[in-house]
Amino acid sequence: MAKLQKSIDKRNALINATIDLVNNNGFHATPMSKIAKMANVSPATIYLYFDNKQDLVNKTYIEVKALYTNYAFATYNTDTSVEVGFETIWKRIADFKLKECDNAMFLAQCDNTPMIDELSRQEGIKHLQPLLDLWARGKKEGIIKPISDYLLYAYAINPLSFLVMAQKRDAFQLDEAHIEDAYQAAWDSIKFNK
Repeated sequence: MAKLQKSIDKRNALINATIDLVNNNGFHATPMSKIAKMANVSPATIYLYFDNKQDLVNKTYIEVKALYTNYAFATYNTDTSVEVGFETIWKRIADFKLKECDNAMFLAQCDNTPMIDELSRQEGIKHLQPLLDLWARGKKEGIIKPISDYLLYAYAINPLSFLVMAQKRDAFQLDEAHIEDAYQAAWDSIKFNK
């Protein structure tokens, strides 16, 4: 049992080192040797858990995406109205991005790089299915604009990454009033005006 825990700890250390180094140095300036050193393991140990750097980054992305979406949907109830459901999910996403800043930054970098392979991206999108289903219901009910889910995500969710980065740089402080304003702007950007 102790051996299994040690193995889990090493793998987690590699994942955490990858997130930290990618956030601070970018994908290309994060060699395996630095990841191993930061994780306090030998470089050869990485290959017990991951095939190569691409595999390490892809698996880190999928794990962080799962954490993100599990948190985002934890209090969501499919029986609520589209607007209430969206507000619940959006505010949980905002909370995650503020509390789990390093993980949120890593996901934002992954969303804007060709480093993540298409198979991993598709796996990541599957984790967003409750939100995509909510939007589909909203479109069907005439509540959400009948536009691409990519556009809905770009206007309603992606601005949170910008705000969190501004806060991390101490350029802006996201207080409760700002969260409410940001939510309202997100909702207004995707709701269908009849």
